[in-house]
Amino acid sequence: MTVTTTSLGRATHLSCRECGATVELGPHYACLECFGPLEVAYDYGTITRERIESGPRSIWRYRDLLPVPADVAEIPNTDPGFTPLVRADNLARELGLRALWIKNDAANPTHSFKDRVVAVALAAARELGFTVLACPSTGNLANAVAAAAARAGIRSYVFIPSNLEQPKIVTSAVYGTTLVAVDGNYDDVNRLASELAGEHDDWAFVNVNVRPYYAEGSKTLGYETVEQLGWRLPRQVVIPVASGSQLTKVDKAFHELVRLGLVEGDAPAIFGAQATGCSPVAEAFKAGHDVVRPVRPDTIAKSLAIGNPADGPYVLDVARRTGGAVEDVSDDEVVEGIRLLARTEGIFAETAGGVTVAVLAKLLREGKLDPEAETVVFNTGDGLKTLDAVSPVVGPAGTIEPTTEAFHRLVNGG
Repeated sequence: MTVTTTSLGRATHLSCRECGATVELGPHYACLECFGPLEVAYDYGTITRERIESGPRSIWRYRDLLPVPADVAEIPNTDPGFTPLVRADNLARELGLRALWIKNDAANPTHSFKDRVVAVALAAARELGFTVLACPSTGNLANAVAAAAARAGIRSYVFIPSNLEQPKIVTSAVYGTTLVAVDGNYDDVNRLASELAGEHDDWAFVNVNVRPYYAEGSKTLGYETVEQLGWRLPRQVVIPVASGSQLTKVDKAFHELVRLGLVEGDAPAIFGAQATGCSPVAEAFKAGHDVVRPVRPDTIAKSLAIGNPADGPYVLDVARRTGGAVEDVSDDEVVEGIRLLARTEGIFAETAGGVTVAVLAKLLREGKLDPEAETVVFNTGDGLKTLDAVSPVVGPAGTIEPTTEAFHRLVNGG
């Protein structure tokens, strides 16, 4: 299938990230010359802050910077984006930071950043002629695909590891999707999805055969952060790493805004965050390697449990080029990160958010982050999806009889 260069907005073609070969817009995701990954290229022309600010309070205000039709905001979708950028003074004070912000993407329709990438993938997939939406997922993507397909009135198939957190299973199945649990980890699920994508020409696997378009949705996190800061670039950001696509696309967003003259200054240092039980990118970064060696995931942070991250080498490049780093933390630190963010800022993050906050704290302890520089941390999902991570360590202060005497004995320790 092919499309005209105008049906996907200002997108003009696909370009190989390895060799630079170009491919016409269509359902392509691997370069025929070198098998490298493809990404969307554009002819942006002139884009102004005023035009962006006049758009809807969703990711569609950035439609000129995405591979979507010009009328995308008028097509039924979940309309994600423009989530809160929360000034985190309490957490900053506890960690010793001068200025800290939390970009809270738990406020999206299915409570994770995956609503962004799925919305863009769905818009592109419909233009490309696909009639079914599908994905392999560690949970959040399953929620987003199931909900977006329901809203669009099309069928969906979602493939997940069978040991996924129960809340994420329920919050996918409720939308009426065909939910398939697979005995194996995410990498096994992804291999199955890739095989099925080759068998079904009308199925858009959002993170497989329409991945170049899907990945562009993550750029909106960067756009929104800058706009919500008053069109100002932060100095450093901390982003969770699963496949690595989100981190690389946020970096791309910052550089696009500078190139288009929408902001001034240098793009920020970018730091990646992983859980030690699935930290192939962090291990490669610390060893000075350019190749990411696959691992078998073993962590409570299941949404980051991708043992063979497709964008791992590009994450290494971004971290090194921007003066950042990739770090990892234990599962115990993940739980403490969740509790720390909840206790200081009233934001209940899922395990990926716990990873990011814990890595933030670790980077500061080790002197790898500048405590005087304005910092943004990305919380990509809601803690209600991963209750099992914290339920063993939080609960009532005690059970008492319904009397004031019993209450005073409890709180006074007597």
